[in-house]
Parts: sequence; structure tokens; C-alpha cells
Amino acid sequence: MSRAAPPILSLALPSETGRVLSIQSHTVQGYVGNKSAVFPLQLLGYDVDPINSVQFSNHTGYPTFKGQVLNGQQLWELIEGLEANDLLYYTHLLTGYIGSVSFLNTVLRVVDKLRSVNPKLTYVCDPVMGDEGKLYIPQELVTVYREKVVPVASMLTPNQFEAELLTGYRIVSERDGREACNKLHDAGPSKVVITSISINGDLRLIGSHQKEKVSFSVFIKLVVLFKF
Repeated sequence: MSRAAPPILSLALPSETGRVLSIQSHTVQGYVGNKSAVFPLQLLGYDVDPINSVQFSNHTGYPTFKGQVLNGQQLWELIEGLEANDLLYYTHLLTGYIGSVSFLNTVLRVVDKLRSVNPKLTYVCDPVMGDEGKLYIPQELVTVYREKVVPVASMLTPNQFEAELLTGYRIVSERDGREACNKLHDAGPSKVVITSISINGDLRLIGSHQKEKVSFSVFIKLVVLFKF
């Protein structure tokens, strides 16, 4: 007598908040990428499935690092495995550090695939490219982000340097930050958060939500003060 397959708990008992596919980096030491995102999202009630785009000993800001890099074909094989078992329903896709053009192009295929299952999928893209004038990725990835990824993202979370790369604007004031948000809105995402802008010694966060079919944006600002 054949036995019924066991229930898939993530589908039989879905999170009231949502199901997240998180494609980001992983480090053995330190908290970046999936290692810093998965647990907080779970605490908030999300059901999170992580795919590690890389597994490194430590983040790439150190003098050296070692580890493995997932390629585009390997990523797609994981997606095919999920699809074969009817596990591709997600409410959110979150992406972070990606180190190659082929992998980023495969991520774009993943976006299309997930939206074919759930057209309301929210794609949150953290375009990890660099910081303080230094690129962490090959130069050609900047073009792919600007021309292909930004238009399909629902929400974008660049830092100051990354926002400058994506818009071509030099951000030296809060007004510059708002203009950069508006340019990114025009390219695609309705929500933009520039996660760190250094202005006159203050570290600021600027978030913007552009309502559908409305010509203005709602901005929020957070000033982080450090005391030693």
C-alpha cells in the first residue's frame, strides 16, 4: 500500500506575515547577508528560505578571504528543485551581495519565475556594490543593476555610494538624496531607502515611498548621532 507524502509544513502552516526567499551571501565569521537577515526576519514572523550566493570565511573588507561561490547554473538548479515540489510560492524575494554577471542574470530569471507563480511578489533588492568610493564587485555588474535589476525591483536599499552609482548623481546634501530617490522611482521601484548618507558629520537615512499614479513621494529621514 502506497503512503501519502508528508505535508509540507511551510505551505500547510504558512506564515501570516509571508514567505521570503533570501538570496544573499554567508560568512563564517561576522554578520552580513543571510547571516544577518534570516534570524531577524524569522523573529518578525516571516518564513525564510535562504540561498547562499557565496560562503566565505569572512567578509571581503578584510585583507584576505576564502570560500565558495555559487554560480548561476547552480542557483537555477535549486529553483528547479523547489519548483518540482511545488515550493515556489513566495510573497517576498530578498537579494544582497552577488559577485558575477551570470549569477545576477539568473536572479532576474528567478524574479520572473516567482512572479509567474505569485504576480504580487515583492522584490526587495539590496544592490551591494561597494561603499565609500570602493567597489566590491566587477564594474560590469553596475550596468546590469542599473539597466535590468532596478526596473524590476519593488524596493531598493542602496547606501550613498551605491545610490550615486545607480543615478549618476553626487549626493552631498539631503536634497541630493531626495533627488536620487526620485530618479530611482522613475526607473522602477516604488520604495527606496538610502541606508546611509554622510552629511556634515551626521549619518542619515532617507526613505521614500512613491504612491501609485501620484506625482509626489513621501519621505522619511533618520539622523543617527554617535556619542563617545
